Amino acid sequence: MSGGKTGDFEGLLYPSPIRDYGNIYKPNNKMEDEKLNEKYVTDVHTKEIDLINRDPKHLNDDVVKVDFEEVIAEPEGTHSFDGVWKASFTVFTVSKYWCYRLLSGLFGIPLAIIWGIYFAILTFIHIWAVMPCIKSYMIEIQCISRVYSICIHTFCDPFYEAVGKMFSGIRVSMQKEV
Repeated sequence: MSGGKTGDFEGLLYPSPIRDYGNIYKPNNKMEDEKLNEKYVTDVHTKEIDLINRDPKHLNDDVVKVDFEEVIAEPEGTHSFDGVWKASFTVFTVSKYWCYRLLSGLFGIPLAIIWGIYFAILTFIHIWAVMPCIKSYMIEIQCISRVYSICIHTFCDPFYEAVGKMFSGIRVSMQKEV
């Protein structure tokens, strides 16, 4: 691309070139200093995945709390043998861990494909069907609202002004007769 420079792009697979003289769609529009902070676009499909914190937005904090202490608890006065309690904890934790791993290994990728297709379809429908319908509806309603406003101002305003002037001449006075 002519007139562009690429510079150092560490860690970016598809760096976007910056043009000296502005946007390719608006060539005479110079980039401002605030926009220079977002110079380069990274590919969203190759972003780094955090393998430690797998729920950074805390989506499942209140739903999937199934630790041993939150499922099985012995109140005061009814305690099993310490060995049974420790073995129960170990069996519960290990079986939950491996069962989850097995199920996610078997069904995780197929479900990821299904959910990916579902959200792709949902996004497609929203972008290409819902928003254009809403936008066209808003344009049509705006036209109708202007016609409605003109009708109200033409027919109702003079009527209510006349009624207002008619009742504005009425004077009520209160006199106390003794």
